[in-house]
Amino acid sequence: MRRPFMDDPAQLASLEGQQYLVLRPTIAVASLYREVQDAALARLGGDIPHPRTEHVTLRAFSEPDRRTEVGALVRDWAARQHPIEVTAEAVDVFPAPWQILIVRIARSAALVSAYADLSAALESTDFRRLDERGVEDWTFHLSVVYGRTLDPAAWQEFADASRTELSLQPAETIAEAELVWYEDGEEHAEVIPLGP
Repeated sequence: MRRPFMDDPAQLASLEGQQYLVLRPTIAVASLYREVQDAALARLGGDIPHPRTEHVTLRAFSEPDRRTEVGALVRDWAARQHPIEVTAEAVDVFPAPWQILIVRIARSAALVSAYADLSAALESTDFRRLDERGVEDWTFHLSVVYGRTLDPAAWQEFADASRTELSLQPAETIAEAELVWYEDGEEHAEVIPLGP
């Protein structure tokens, strides 16, 4: 059984009506992620908001009434994509006001191309996209913990102690994407193979 990305009722409520296209690491990158998250939760307390499963978000939508159309576009995009290698390069943060601890993912040619191709496919649509950024401005990452509720000084101390470049950079190839959506307080997902 696949682990949910989010299962906290407050997080689920905040995501109602949204859809996310994500890649789910399952081997080396996933192992590193869990080590980083376990250490962060030990320091901050397990009640701080955090994803329940590692994932690299490629796009976020708010299209509760056109989820079928979003799904069709994503499946067309995925059919043209080869499996995507992801490499963890650092433990980093998004500063205030976001205050998110992340595992930063290297900008590999395959990952950048997949993001750019998805951007091109979306150009002819009017889908409402959340936190939309061009490929040159997007930081590929896995969110580890969401520290927005932390006092800024406590966050800064935690962030300074957490940042590190990885000398060993785990990598893995991901052969499927997931279209995840939130409806009626629950997470739903469709697994979509990559490649022709």
